[in-house]
Amino acid sequence: MMNTALSSSPDLSYPRLVGDIGGTNARFAMILGSGQPMVSARTLACADYPGPAEAIGAYLADTRLPPPRWCAFGIANPVSGDLVRMTNHHWQFSIAALRDTLGLSVLQVVNDFTALAMAIPALLPDDVRQVGGGTARHGAAIGLVGPGTGLGISGLIPCQGDYTPLAGEGGHITLAARTREEAALIDWVGNTYGHVSAERLISGLGLENLYLAHAALSGRTVDPLGAAQISEQALRGGDALCLQALNSLCAFLGTVAANLALILGAQGGMYIGGGIIPKLGPFFDRSPFRARFEDKGRFQDYLRQIPTLVIQARHPALLGAARALARHAQAPGL
Repeated sequence: MMNTALSSSPDLSYPRLVGDIGGTNARFAMILGSGQPMVSARTLACADYPGPAEAIGAYLADTRLPPPRWCAFGIANPVSGDLVRMTNHHWQFSIAALRDTLGLSVLQVVNDFTALAMAIPALLPDDVRQVGGGTARHGAAIGLVGPGTGLGISGLIPCQGDYTPLAGEGGHITLAARTREEAALIDWVGNTYGHVSAERLISGLGLENLYLAHAALSGRTVDPLGAAQISEQALRGGDALCLQALNSLCAFLGTVAANLALILGAQGGMYIGGGIIPKLGPFFDRSPFRARFEDKGRFQDYLRQIPTLVIQARHPALLGAARALARHAQAPGL
């Protein structure tokens, strides 16, 4: 008689908690059992909690769900070793200590855009909106970039019938100008920061910097505005300076995305995530982004064939964290 003990035993990796922690917000959801969808997604303000343990505790108290056994989350920060110090927020923690505090068997912490990249193969057609380009080539490398509180960059490299996600800090590359106006903007911002990374002008703070830089270069004195105010006024067409700032962000993003596409050979598509671009809707389609993406001299035809796709799925990074746990469960020896 066949021994069915293994097949009937419960999967002790559930419930699984998945998360996406940025510089502003932390999002969590739970997977209660094998084959079940994510439930009880919540968004918490990072500023309201001293660390991730307290934020997760508040999430569990609010949802009244059973404590998780496995957990994975992406975080807007390099993850190298046990100690994590966030770049755009004050949280810092030990991964091992957090695992013990939460009583977890498994805790995986990865860069937030690495988690988002892992979600890409599972996205449905309605989860993305194509903005220019041709058809993605199956089995080719895929690029990912997206401004939010910071600038995230990642990608997927084909490997033995699957993909390997990249874990890097490409948002901190030195930003290059394509026009004299952009050179002047970078120079003005450089007077404040010294090194002008891509994130300094392609992010929420970057949009605020661009607004002030455009004002200064046009001889205007203005009060600072928040990124949300600048975006709102630009989308309404109510302020020419806000419109200039948002168009500059999109153009700079086009330059960085094209550079990444060339470096990776991302003929599988260039995906745009983060908290800013998916909210722009048709404005982004009309912006300088796509023209700048293709503006690469002899490689214009190469880039013209690469589709750029805006991720518009809800909580895609949570899906990536869930896929990270699923991959861990399939690892040899488990």
